[in-house]
Amino acid sequence: MTAVLVCGTDTDVGKTVFAAALVQALDGCYWKPIQAGTADGTDRMRVAELSGLGRERVLAEVYCLTTPCSPHRAAELDGVSIDVDRMVPPTVDRPIVIEGAGGVLVPVTRDCLYADLFSRWKIPAVIVARTALGTINHSLMTIEALRAREVTITGIAFVGDPQPDSEATICEIGKIKRLGRLPRLPKPNTSSLREAFAANFDLADFRA
Repeated sequence: MTAVLVCGTDTDVGKTVFAAALVQALDGCYWKPIQAGTADGTDRMRVAELSGLGRERVLAEVYCLTTPCSPHRAAELDGVSIDVDRMVPPTVDRPIVIEGAGGVLVPVTRDCLYADLFSRWKIPAVIVARTALGTINHSLMTIEALRAREVTITGIAFVGDPQPDSEATICEIGKIKRLGRLPRLPKPNTSSLREAFAANFDLADFRA
């Protein structure tokens, strides 16, 4: 089974849209273990809509929390105790794309960061980074945080307008593979997302 961990350098970098494009291309399953914030729908619902995959392929969260903030605090506000041991990647009969939340040092609980959880899973990670100002710093810190925990990094996928120098600088200093860049799509849909991913990425990079 191919498993891909999609993690971001920060919140709102385009991670969920990228995850939808990747799971669509792999014809796989999607899982986000914790959803924090439900007023505008969930990432699971958005991935189902964008990817065009059946709802049975978009797996339920372990925890679905009300407040859009760090999971550790969202859980406290909801009166929920997060049990990290419950978050075990599902076994499925096709590729699975697993999405984190925010950046890799976001707390899952007051004793466990997302990067610590990723270290447990031993699943190769794809870093999703925006191309806007600040991305060099955020990207290099994300790379360092994952490597410090011995998380294998497949490469980095950029989202946004082209910034060739910033993208090249991150890859050179971080010694990381550039997987491609997903352009910003004003109103992404199943068809436009499929076309954009196919034009900018090599699916073989995600099957290793």
